[in-house]
Amino acid sequence: MGKECNNKDTATHSGSRVTTPLPLWEGPGGGSVYKIGIIGKAHGVKGELSIQIDDDVFDRVDAEYLVLKLDGIFVPFFMEEYRFKSDSVALVKFEGVDTQERARELTGVEVYFPRELAEQDEEAELSYAALVGYTLIDNNSGKPVGTIAYVDEQTINIMFELEDGRLIPASEELIVDVDQKNRTITLDIPEGILDL
Repeated sequence: MGKECNNKDTATHSGSRVTTPLPLWEGPGGGSVYKIGIIGKAHGVKGELSIQIDDDVFDRVDAEYLVLKLDGIFVPFFMEEYRFKSDSVALVKFEGVDTQERARELTGVEVYFPRELAEQDEEAELSYAALVGYTLIDNNSGKPVGTIAYVDEQTINIMFELEDGRLIPASEELIVDVDQKNRTITLDIPEGILDL
């Protein structure tokens, strides 16, 4: 059974409900949203979508909406319900997306989540995806090393890719501190890594 979402205080915009007023999002690395997945194909004929997810934060914080990037613009889409098909795939039914044709139009669209909602629960562990845009601090020198542009979780050794292209190991043993308020992560960077 899917999880129903409770929506309130909304207005209609382009067939989907949005909060009023519509907040401005800067995008990945800019602060207020971060990428959590991408829409795959339509599932069924009533507008349900398959979303490949890197972070199930919307379930952990009981979110009412996800943010889709349509033609370079971040647009909130309210969820009627969702359920998990697997650990990495969620089936989501958005309001205003009621046909297979409308669902197909969203195939390949990137899915984002507001950092503000993800960071509400300070006890919750942030996902690696949420760290994109954080400043990496070297624990040995106390100096900033760079900004995390991407997190590679495809191999057994998780890596932070900085905006300048450098790769830094991101194993949990090396993480000293994560400061959500200042969006910094302090890491015990192995000697010599920064010289590569």
